[in-house]
Amino acid sequence: MKLGAFSASLAVKDIKASKAFYETLGFSVFAGQLENNYLIMKNGNALIGLFQGMFENNILTFNPGWDENAKTLDNFDDVRTIQKHLKANNIKLETEADESTSGPASFVVLDPDGNAILVDQHV
Repeated sequence: MKLGAFSASLAVKDIKASKAFYETLGFSVFAGQLENNYLIMKNGNALIGLFQGMFENNILTFNPGWDENAKTLDNFDDVRTIQKHLKANNIKLETEADESTSGPASFVVLDPDGNAILVDQHV
């Protein structure tokens, strides 16, 4: 199964302090808007999303159809295909993508320890 680009989406208390911290670790701003309290930061192939006031806990995020540079992949598994696979294997979904649609969609699943995994397709 091809899940696409991976990032950790971090719920931060102070986005400016978090930005400065991750810049010290060698990350640079890749996308997002500081004034809207979210940034995507990149260091090589590593991606971290910083989100202030948008959600309570950290989230593991996969982007089917994208590589780590947000470039569209020629070959990828659609979010609805991934969702059907999980459902067929009795994995409970917290939110679901509308399987009657195509293009951008997302779903959320919790791992056995309660960690949220967002599968978020933008293409």
